Amino acid sequence: MLQRETSPARFFSFRHLRRQLFHLPIEETTFARRGFRGTDNQARQRLEQIGATFLLGYHTALEETDPSALAQRLNLIDRELRGFAFEGAAMGLALLDHLTPWNRRRLRYFVAGPGTDHIYMVHVGIGWVIGRLPWLRRHLKDYLKQLNPLLCWLALDGYGFHEGYFHWPHYVVEQKIPERLSAYGCRVFDQGLGRSLWFVDGADAGRIPVTIAKFDSSRHADLWSGVGLACAYAGGVNCTAIEVLQQAAGPYRPQMAQGAAFAAKARRRAGNGAEHTEAACRILCGLSADAAASITDEALENLSTNGDEPGYETWQKRIQTRFATENLV
Repeated sequence: MLQRETSPARFFSFRHLRRQLFHLPIEETTFARRGFRGTDNQARQRLEQIGATFLLGYHTALEETDPSALAQRLNLIDRELRGFAFEGAAMGLALLDHLTPWNRRRLRYFVAGPGTDHIYMVHVGIGWVIGRLPWLRRHLKDYLKQLNPLLCWLALDGYGFHEGYFHWPHYVVEQKIPERLSAYGCRVFDQGLGRSLWFVDGADAGRIPVTIAKFDSSRHADLWSGVGLACAYAGGVNCTAIEVLQQAAGPYRPQMAQGAAFAAKARRRAGNGAEHTEAACRILCGLSADAAASITDEALENLSTNGDEPGYETWQKRIQTRFATENLV
């Protein structure tokens, strides 16, 4: 009599099938494949390493969807890079949730459990799925309601990064406006698009300001906010380059400082602080990374997510105002 296939074998086959169906080649994260414009080899290597780490997290989530087991594998990754792996894992879990309607709890369990320390990066990773699934964009408002009412906007930030990273000729060169987003949703999208410029322009302190200047001035503040976050979280440049960027930001220094403070907050919560984050915060915020992160915490006090203005916008404004009024930048 033939015996039924054992459970471990079935799980292996399912995992293997998921990996085969949704695999993203590591070449997709190289400058050569993407056509990015940076020329500094050190910055390129750093940014390609980040892309590879993201894909490692993504592929790990396709293979191991048990939240605890997944987190154990992700936590083996170098601490400083680990947030990018959690971001990629969130994309993988969100993708599986939407493609297997009989099991849509993977991401929810991950966010509530082992992914909570990387909650900011997880929500950004969710945004990659928005960029990948057109039917999700058609019902975006309903989907965002399922997420954290404050941090759901980070998913739109992730969506903006995805479009800039994978479709930069359309969104950076042609400056295409995303469809089906509210006016404020477009602004958060631009913050993610600003982050993508760190990769598209190869963290080039001379090129990034030129790229931003080509956009309508109404988009500059949010683009600079994204650049500040990427500069402080991803790194890849020296202090001189950061100072050049800060000077180029001009009146948008508070927005750039707010982005850097967000990076510091995300790293502090995850316990994966980095020397480049510390250096960026000293320059862009006029404070240590820990002090910059504390400003973001203070700005959350008595913050409502039920008012006419999105709570996320109020949070950012409070931080930006703090940096501007105290002349820290």
